Parts: sequence; C-alpha cells; structure tokens
Amino acid sequence: MPSPAEQAALELGVAHHVVRHGPVSTVAEAAAAQGVEIRDLVKTIVVRRAEGEYVFVLVPGDRQISWPKLRAQLGVNRLSLPDAATAKEATGYERGTITPFGSAKAWPVIADERTRGRTINLGAGERGVGLQVAADDAVAALQGTFADVTM
Repeated sequence: MPSPAEQAALELGVAHHVVRHGPVSTVAEAAAAQGVEIRDLVKTIVVRRAEGEYVFVLVPGDRQISWPKLRAQLGVNRLSLPDAATAKEATGYERGTITPFGSAKAWPVIADERTRGRTINLGAGERGVGLQVAADDAVAALQGTFADVTM
C-alpha cells in the first residue's frame, strides 16, 4: 500500500520513483544513500507566514533559505520556523520526513529556482524513504512557484 505522500503523487499524476534507504543523519548522508548529488536532495522547510498559515519552501540540500529574499517573495516583514510539534500538526509529518505531497493541508509551495529543470528527491513522509520526481512536474502539480529564495 502506498504511503500518503506516494498516494498524493499518484493522484496528482506526478511520475515518481520511491527510493528506500537506511538511517541517515545528515543531508550529505541522505544524498549518498539515495545516489544523488546533494543539490538534488531537496529539503521541504515549513515556514510560518502568519498565525496558522504556513508555506512549504523547497530548498536544495547544498543551500539555505535567504530570509530577506523569501520575505520579499511573500510580501511580508516577518517569517518564522515552527517548532517540531507545530510543524507536525501543520503537515502531518515529522521533521526530516516533511513533504508537500499528502500533507495534512495543501500549503502553498515555493521551490528555489535552482531546482527548475532538475530531477530531485524529496522527503516521502517517513524516515528512510524519498520520492524522486521531476521538479517542474511536482511544482506544477502542487500549484507552486519557482523563485530565488536561497543562498
């Protein structure tokens, strides 16, 4: 039976490959375990935009969010990262497994422009599992946008 993340990808018509691997502790270990470059292992970061309002930011593994760029993109003066319990409540997933696919709520998605045109690996909602997808197809299916939001 497919996981909620895989089921959501199927329902959205996103071609994907499920990648299973053992325990990892870092982005570099996860990239090696999944056989991809670090930049193609994409972290899904949950960012609080306002009380009870979040956005998923897809960040290449070798980069981090540029807060000034993300604030400008969203047109807000303040953003924050929710604690682990709040992120799980907002998404249904634990940190380290978060994905926009099959989230408890379909929050807006912003993918860093460096993922455009690439095959990327996202979390799949459980430890040791990734979803390999074409970034363009995934972002389109999730009704997301590409923007320069990292450094």
